[in-house]
Parts: sequence; C-alpha cells; structure tokens
Amino acid sequence: MDIRFHNSPKEVSRMTTEELRGNFLIPSIFRADDISLVYTHYDRMIIGGIMPVNKAIALPTYTSLKAKYFLERRELGIINVGGEGEIKVNGKAYLLNKLDCLYIGKGNEKVSFKSKKKEAPAKFYLLSAPAHHNYATKLMKGAKASPAEMGAVATANQRTIYKYIHAAGIKSCQLVMGLTILKEGSVWNTMPTHVHDRRMEAYFYFDVPANQKVIHMMGEPTETRHLVVSNDEAIISPPWSIHSGCGTSNYGFIWGMGGENQDYADMDMVNINELK
Repeated sequence: MDIRFHNSPKEVSRMTTEELRGNFLIPSIFRADDISLVYTHYDRMIIGGIMPVNKAIALPTYTSLKAKYFLERRELGIINVGGEGEIKVNGKAYLLNKLDCLYIGKGNEKVSFKSKKKEAPAKFYLLSAPAHHNYATKLMKGAKASPAEMGAVATANQRTIYKYIHAAGIKSCQLVMGLTILKEGSVWNTMPTHVHDRRMEAYFYFDVPANQKVIHMMGEPTETRHLVVSNDEAIISPPWSIHSGCGTSNYGFIWGMGGENQDYADMDMVNINELK
C-alpha cells in the first residue's frame, strides 16, 4: 500500500508536473487479479481498486494500519465500474452490476471480491475512511441512488448525479460517496468550482474513451495547477484545493469525501472570475 503525505498550498504552487503527478495522481487503479491501494494522510483516506479476473481476491490487512484486519477501525465504500461481480462480507454475498454501490461497516473481518465472467471482469473502485461506529452493510443499485439532472448544454456541463453514501442515503460514520455521468457533448465537471476546508475529496475518472483525456484542475483558486488524467485514474484533492475538470469528450467520475462532516452541500463556491 502506497502512502502519501500532506502538501501545503505554498509547496504545491512550486511543484513541477512530475512532482504534482507523484503526489496527487493515482495511476493503474486496476490490475488483473490484483489489489492497488493508496493511503493518503488527508483525512487518512484509502483509495484504490480491485479487479478479480481468474480468482477471488480477499481484502488483506496491512502492517501499516496496525490493525488485526482491514476494517477493524475502518468503513469501506465500493462502486463497480466494470462487469458483474460479487462481494462476500463474512460469508454473505452481494451482487454488483455496473454503477452499483456497496457500503461495508466497521468490524467486518472477512471481505472478498470476484467477477462473474473473466471475459468482462468487475472493476471495484473503493474508498475507506476511519470509523468509530458500526453501520450496517448495505447495497444500493445505481437506479436507486437518487439520480438528479444538473447543468445545461449551453455551458457544456449537462450531467446526472448519483448519491449513494451520504446523510440522506446509506448511513456511514464519515464517508460520503457518489458519482457523476456527463452527457454526450458535455465536458465540464464541478464548474463553477469550489473548495471545502472541512473535507478532503478523491476523484476517480472512468469511461474516458480511448485516446481521450480529462484535464483535472487543482490548487488554490488564485494559484491553479492541472493534471492530465487518463481512464481509470484517480486524483487526491486536498481540502484547500479546487477540484474541477474538462474532458476532450464526455466521461464519468466517482467522488468521495471524508472529514469534518457529511453535508453534501458544504461548499465554499469560487467565482469563475477569481480563478487564475
């Protein structure tokens, strides 16, 4: 498990492209029959992916967590962005199709992942945050995730937002998780942009067509930086940073947060004219 540390706004403003990518970009989220995880010290979130192809994969523990098992003091949110898959939690099986979400609460020791067909493997994107209370494991299908239409064709940000783990959805200690799908012809996400010093955020870009990219914007509003992102790559977004993006085509992205609160509307909006 890769471990990433905090970076100050002043430090980030002076980073090279290579340094920005090394600190904030998470490439290679999915590898066949493997698990890839990054531990960030921003709210101690763990970000990663599991893609079982030929075998089931058990969620391991790590000596760096100083825990008897992975979820001893943590909760976990999982969204499938691939083919049909199955997750077993202490022996109980949950079937996840594409865009389905499973929340697993603190205290569940045995968790495993497998695909139904190796020709179309499941791709389980996951976020894990520290937890102080056990909430029930719960599956939410994509169609039940309160889809909301937002944006407009004129501003190239017409999109559908799905909320899974939040104050009015699946209950959790601090994890908030959902996804956004941009409609054909729309390319901008989270613009006008915002920051929220109370919570870090992780972005995971998926369904980015081959030979297309997303330009992810970060940094302070008056000191912006950018990262060129490919399909199935994630971004660690510090609480002080904006998080916005523009693609060369439409795409989807999963957003997830942990920190001070679970208020989806907790945003300090940034006027477009203030961006530099």
